[in-house]
Amino acid sequence: MSPRAYASHMEPRIKLWVEQDGKLVLSDYRVRLLAFIEETGSLAEAAHRMQLSYRRAWGKVREIEQNLGVKLVESAAGGAGGGGSRLTPEGRRLVALFERFREATEQDLSKEFARVFEP
Repeated sequence: MSPRAYASHMEPRIKLWVEQDGKLVLSDYRVRLLAFIEETGSLAEAAHRMQLSYRRAWGKVREIEQNLGVKLVESAAGGAGGGGSRLTPEGRRLVALFERFREATEQDLSKEFARVFEP
């Protein structure tokens, strides 16, 4: 079968992650969690959308923050004004940078796939 025949039934996929000093700090999974926190204003709701326990989601956030050495999520306790969680400016910046990196990588991946499989 020719490479072109294979290509008509396939799509390239890639898993991205970023390490710092050998420790995982950002990945599609982790960035999606951070984005949901910002979108919903709630760590609990972000965890629910990701089908994670609150404890596991909070653990992932703490792990990212510890590995990067920077605060990414600000939380406020409930009360009259309500509680919630939001990304810090640095958290929003890192999410945006990773999303740009992913988009550029996917474009390059698609171009390379077409070059190899659809000569």
